[in-house]
Amino acid sequence: MITHIHKSDTRGYVDHGWLKARHTFSFASYYDEKRIHFGMLRVLNDDIVEPGMGFGTHPHDNMEIVTIPISGSLEHKDSMGHIEVIKPGEIQIMSAGSGLRHSEYNHSNSEAVNLLQIWVFPKEKNIEPRYDQRVFNDEDKRNKFQTVVSPDKSNKDTMWINQDAYFSLAKIDAGKELTYGLNIKSNGVYLFLIDGKINIDGEQFEKRDGIGIENKDSILIKAESDSYLLAIEIPMK
Repeated sequence: MITHIHKSDTRGYVDHGWLKARHTFSFASYYDEKRIHFGMLRVLNDDIVEPGMGFGTHPHDNMEIVTIPISGSLEHKDSMGHIEVIKPGEIQIMSAGSGLRHSEYNHSNSEAVNLLQIWVFPKEKNIEPRYDQRVFNDEDKRNKFQTVVSPDKSNKDTMWINQDAYFSLAKIDAGKELTYGLNIKSNGVYLFLIDGKINIDGEQFEKRDGIGIENKDSILIKAESDSYLLAIEIPMK
């Protein structure tokens, strides 16, 4: 087993006033040659956007972009004609493909929004851009992994991604154990602890810590407190 441990306080940080962001991997003005990506996982940003503020219209291409709101609400507009509001319990995915433009703003004038935005390199380039957004029931992730994104177009319970990747979420009660088993044996998995405290292979992880794991078919996770965990299973090359 090969591990890449990224404690919360070692992430890149920027404070623009209207935006406070922490970057697990090199992004914008934050650069660490040892933390460029984990396999096909390129970006894992933890953003807090102040009320009424946001990211103006900007372009993307050839990237799979997953957005997971943690608190508050995010307003999305894009060049495909989508105007949506995303809230906790929902997941958004975009295949930027051959190119699109979009904006993201805090939908509230009184409450900050906290979100994870995750970029994955695509399997196939220059596909037609696409958008999906869906609500996922919390009970379906209670003490088990609920897969929300997968490469299986026929799976009606997940949203499709243009990569051999799987995104899963789990809410684990204190004292419980949970095993993550790889869907594709050659993949790695990046575990990001949204909240709580867990133990993996004798190592303790707390809120917003992350660990990338290679060459391991299954990972045993022990919850030391009520915990909310994101697993990103990803091709390593």
